[in-house]
Amino acid sequence: MLSMSTITREELKEKLDHGRPFRLVNCLDDWMFRAKRIPGSIHFESLKHALETLDPKEEVVVYCSNFGCTASVLVYQQLSDHGFQKLWHYAGGIADWEDAGYPLEGEHANQAQSEA
Repeated sequence: MLSMSTITREELKEKLDHGRPFRLVNCLDDWMFRAKRIPGSIHFESLKHALETLDPKEEVVVYCSNFGCTASVLVYQQLSDHGFQKLWHYAGGIADWEDAGYPLEGEHANQAQSEA
C-alpha cells in the first residue's frame, strides 16, 4: 500500500493565498475539469502529457472530486513511481473545498456559489 503525503483544505488554501509555487492538478475527466475546479488548477489528458509537462523536482498537489474518489490516488501513485518527491494528495477534493465556501472556477462554479 502506498503511503501518501496528504494536505488539508486549510493548508492548500494557505498555499494558494500566499502564491507559493506549486502545481495543482485536477485528476478528473476533461468535462468535469471544465465544469468546476479549484482556482489555479491544471489538467492533463494523459499520464504521458503530465510527465512531459511536470518537473519531478517541483511541488505537486493532486485532487479529484471528494474523499471517495480514487482518480487522484491513482495519479499520485503514478507520479510517485516516476520519481516525484514533493507530492501531496488533497483527499477532500472539490466537494470539501466547496463545503468551506472557498471560491471555484469553471463553467458551473458561479451557479453553484450563487445558490449557496
